[in-house]
Amino acid sequence: MADIDIPESLIALERAAWAEQQAGALTVATAAAVQQAYTEHAAVTGVSRYEVERAAKRLVRHPEA
Repeated sequence: MADIDIPESLIALERAAWAEQQAGALTVATAAAVQQAYTEHAAVTGVSRYEVERAAKRLVRHPEA
């Protein structure tokens, strides 16, 4: 996977969503916010939204990789 520049604000949203998911308390508002951020970042950078999401999740869920 190519390196994708993920802004700290998007990483923070993904961290919040991941924490809620791990606690079994993911809200629609949090999920919608992170998905909207993926879409907006993809539109600005020209990178696939799916690749943006994948890169953000990898940074948050597997930082050692």
